Amino acid sequence: MGAAVPAATPGRWARELRATALLSAPLVVGQLASMGMNVVVTVLAGRDDTATLAAIGVGAPAWSVVILLCIGVLMAVPPTVAQLVGGGRRAEVGAVARQGLWLALGLGLGLFLLIRAAPGLLAQFIDPALMPGVRAYLWGIGWGAPALALYFALRYVAEGVAWTVPTMLVGAGGLALLPFLGQALMLGSGPLPALGAGGLGLAVALVLWLQVLAMALTLWRSRRCADLGLFTRFDLPRPRVIGRLLRLGVPMGLAIFMEGSLFVATALLIATLGPLPIAAHQVAILAASVAFMVPLGVAMGTTVRVGLAAGAGDAEGVRWAARAGWGLGLATQTASALLLASGGAAIAGLISRDPAVVALAAPLMLLAAVFQYADGLQAISGGALRGLKDTRIPALVTVFSYWGVGLPTGVLLGGVGGAGGALLFGLGWGPTGYWIGLILGLSVAAVLLTWRFLSRSSRDLRPVTARPGTG
Repeated sequence: MGAAVPAATPGRWARELRATALLSAPLVVGQLASMGMNVVVTVLAGRDDTATLAAIGVGAPAWSVVILLCIGVLMAVPPTVAQLVGGGRRAEVGAVARQGLWLALGLGLGLFLLIRAAPGLLAQFIDPALMPGVRAYLWGIGWGAPALALYFALRYVAEGVAWTVPTMLVGAGGLALLPFLGQALMLGSGPLPALGAGGLGLAVALVLWLQVLAMALTLWRSRRCADLGLFTRFDLPRPRVIGRLLRLGVPMGLAIFMEGSLFVATALLIATLGPLPIAAHQVAILAASVAFMVPLGVAMGTTVRVGLAAGAGDAEGVRWAARAGWGLGLATQTASALLLASGGAAIAGLISRDPAVVALAAPLMLLAAVFQYADGLQAISGGALRGLKDTRIPALVTVFSYWGVGLPTGVLLGGVGGAGGALLFGLGWGPTGYWIGLILGLSVAAVLLTWRFLSRSSRDLRPVTARPGTG
């Protein structure tokens, strides 16, 4: 096949791995910072009272839906920008970026309204005593929905031109600021009243708006982006360009949403088995989620490198960019797997002090070690396909793999509980069965997405100049 690796290319391997690592490392830090904001909010809520913590526990998943939709749809920006740059059309990046900002603004306002409506939907299922805190948290954080979308649009422009340092610096800055703002608004400070869960939501929203300003200022003042003309003129919305971004981004949003919702559904089903199984699952999935930030950063870097090569019509460069992503992912995931396999019990003990939870979570950590390879490969192969602007078939692959294979397998093996913890359906393997389902679903996605990329990259690529991107 055209994607076969040349027999002896040690120099090329070294160059490609180094380029991917340098591009991806700041993205990894940026992703860890984003996840760290969720951790900070949870820790601060725990310092207030149980009601605040419970409100965050209910409101955070609703906010996660917003984040997934933003990330997915706006992921159309990096490959579009990268292919223009690779095709020698940097002068057109500014026009596309401005249309991306219009798309982000519309998306952010729509998600703002969605968050506003969420309490009414959640009230049908949640204990009424929790709803005041949930409503306050979502009211506060909802003001950050437009900022979230605008931030990702600006961030993805920088990443599309292979400049990932701003993602790291702005992400880390927001994470450093959040504990101070969060505590002041939650508990009150000086003239500021104690706002509880609502204060935490407002703190996140404020941090997001500050990150938008910081990213915009960085791109405006940077010599690296001066020739792009990002802010040199005002453009009205151009439906044709926004439509192309949506056609590329909506399947990505669907794919990311389906993966995220798989984990939410799995957690809800495990919760029917009792408090101990869901607590153990939460411990293991938290460790796996932190580890996943590394291949996710590598996948984002791979998207850009594949996009640059595809824009230049360099088919061999496309294949080498993917190989470097896979190679780097294999190394990082092996390290994560070894850490989880050898120190799983110790890691579980750091997260939970309950011996029963640690005892049940420890074997799940072994499955989490196996989980690393499938999760890493599917993420990086998906990133490589995004670099080729191939999103529709991969979206269908993820729906089939996660919901057609992974979740049904988990339900069959793990079982579903009822009142009093009685097993209503399945073999009753508990969290172990669900984790096997997750591994199987991710493995199917990894194989199919990798095969899809190998098939697509074996064809000749035409430079992006043959396909106008801003018309």
